[in-house]
Amino acid sequence: MDIGFIGLGAMGSAMARNLAKAGHRVRAWNRSGNRSGGELEGVEMVATPAEAFAGDVVLTMLSEDGAIREVLLDSGVLDRAPNGVTHLVCSTISVAFARELVERHAAAGVGYLSAPVLGRPDVAAAGQLNVILAGPSALRAGLDPVFAAIAGKVWDMGEEAPRANAVKIACNMMITMAIEGMAEAVVLTEGLGVEREAFFELMLGTLFGSRVYQNYSGIIAQGKYEPGFKAVLGLKDLRLAKELAAETAPGTQGSLPMLDAVHAQMGATVEGGYAARDWGAMADYTIAKAKG
Repeated sequence: MDIGFIGLGAMGSAMARNLAKAGHRVRAWNRSGNRSGGELEGVEMVATPAEAFAGDVVLTMLSEDGAIREVLLDSGVLDRAPNGVTHLVCSTISVAFARELVERHAAAGVGYLSAPVLGRPDVAAAGQLNVILAGPSALRAGLDPVFAAIAGKVWDMGEEAPRANAVKIACNMMITMAIEGMAEAVVLTEGLGVEREAFFELMLGTLFGSRVYQNYSGIIAQGKYEPGFKAVLGLKDLRLAKELAAETAPGTQGSLPMLDAVHAQMGATVEGGYAARDWGAMADYTIAKAKG
């Protein structure tokens, strides 16, 4: 297939590289400058985002609503895109913006699917992302070769594209809750001399053996917070969750107690100097504050 790709951060680079390895023609554009060299072997860098929209399908992996608006909407790229191309937005965006994108793509004659992904950069590199997909089924026909190159599994959330965005926001919210839960458990056990590794071995072998707990218990145990996903982006996703809660939980005025807690704690983590570190650093912040 002829595939465009916009947004070559750690996740996007891995996805574009895997698409090229699978034999597709991949034309890519990056906001912060072109990537080159062996890390993107087989990927053709183009000068403008419009050139990425010239094929069968284009994937965007831009960090937030504003970046997509700037690159595709305000610039007129979407309005000038050729009819028939299908656009997959793979990043975490707000439900409100997803609804706007559905309308703007329909007006431009461009297909639109929400396809946010679950997985850290190592999972993307292995081509084993979980793709949360929603949008018209007619647009999904023929996209199996795309997903075969980047995904371990595609999860179908139905015909309404914003549903996938709501699911991704909820998933990220739950990850932060798990991180905070592990941090607070460390506060309780480490205070009596139990080593983190011993506690997490018990936890993973009994109650919490899922990938999220495996990944973040290792990060917390080792105290290594090199960014796979930056804390500042985690805070953005929790803000999106609070915005969504205002719509879906009107009886609470959008105030969900656990969401409020992790949003406040991630905000304090970012303000405490951890913005560019992995969002797992919220645990480091929690533990350090608890120790005084």
